[in-house]
Amino acid sequence: MFADRVDIYLRSGKGGDGHVSFRRELYVPAGGPNGGDGGRGGDVIIQVDKGMNTLGDFRHNKKYCAGNGKEGGKNRCHGADGEDLVIKVPEGTVIRDTKTGLVITDMSMGNDRFVILKGGRGGKGNMHYATSTMQAPKYAQPGQPAQELYVSLELKLIADVGLVGFPNVGKSTLISRVTNARPKIADYHFTTLVPNLGVVDFGDGGKGFIIADIPGIIEGASQGAGLGLEFLRHIDRTRVIIHIVDAAGVEGRDPVEDIRSINAELAAYKPELARRPQVIAANKIDALADGAQSENVQRIIDQFEPEGIKVFPISAVSGQGVKELLYHVRNMLDELGGEPFVYQQEYFPQDHQEREQEPYTVSVDKDGVFVVEGPRIERMLGYTNLESEKGFEFFQNFMKENDVLKKLEELGIEDGDTVRIYGHEFDYYK
Repeated sequence: MFADRVDIYLRSGKGGDGHVSFRRELYVPAGGPNGGDGGRGGDVIIQVDKGMNTLGDFRHNKKYCAGNGKEGGKNRCHGADGEDLVIKVPEGTVIRDTKTGLVITDMSMGNDRFVILKGGRGGKGNMHYATSTMQAPKYAQPGQPAQELYVSLELKLIADVGLVGFPNVGKSTLISRVTNARPKIADYHFTTLVPNLGVVDFGDGGKGFIIADIPGIIEGASQGAGLGLEFLRHIDRTRVIIHIVDAAGVEGRDPVEDIRSINAELAAYKPELARRPQVIAANKIDALADGAQSENVQRIIDQFEPEGIKVFPISAVSGQGVKELLYHVRNMLDELGGEPFVYQQEYFPQDHQEREQEPYTVSVDKDGVFVVEGPRIERMLGYTNLESEKGFEFFQNFMKENDVLKKLEELGIEDGDTVRIYGHEFDYYK
């Protein structure tokens, strides 16, 4: 099944904790600290796989976690690093933060590998904390926590030109004639259930272009009618739109009204699409009598060429007028210049998660004890020996520099009140 949008959960690896140990050797009664460092947690990496063309592989697995770093060992042994997790996606996949909708990265135009979540750094072992006044530190640094993120993967085809129009107007027939794509073609609605990509090669040494057949757009598509909402996103990157219409009105529809309806759906989905350069291919002129051909095509020309939209009468079946249409589109692309649209990064997971983590919280429990908690406080306690004079001095400075004492005073703490911090209790004196 073709799938072009999924939501998944990502988590990097936690850093391994530092180790506490001491040398134990014969005739060495007071060996020094030799606890090793913890291993680094694994990264989560997004990588383009040019052999993939759908996000269907993510339908059945929504949770992806990198490996955790291992704890350090004795004798200065470093813990093993966690295994990186590489997630493969099709080229053209846009990755957004699910909560905010902001773009994290666009896996296109050379952006083939992106580290979306960094693994936690491993904690330092107690061998790093020996000093002249503290030769046997009994504490080590804990590893950094893992990062987690809910993301939306959205596949947007990379094409210079998008083919749009109602079902059964000849989009698949045209793309099969002008490219090497071989879509399924039949005389009923929604024959095309997946977008088709093809390369137009002019054979004259000039630059070709990539064209995409965007299926399923009908009236109401921008509100979810039919299959249109599933595929409208694939027009986002295109620089030129070929609007193909049934000029013969084989199914009894008015071609002018068809064009207006589809353009209204494009504008409703994204207003910028309505302003994108467009050309109209008035198809199926082989099914018209000479008089009717002139009348129907002229109506389309009279309606849209004053708006700056060039109209080409064509027959996708016989090839009549197709060459002129393609050369005009190539000239339009040359005048526009540039490359297909690429989304710029708006959301930086690591910066956001660091800001999101409050350094501490201060509260008063039902017994009147002041409770201080928070990730920075907990990490600080992990590598601070409160039993030593130097360690306790470091702890006091940390509390002061991070405005913890100020916050306690704002909550009305008085001399003699109790402060609890992760199992440690202190009497407060200013």
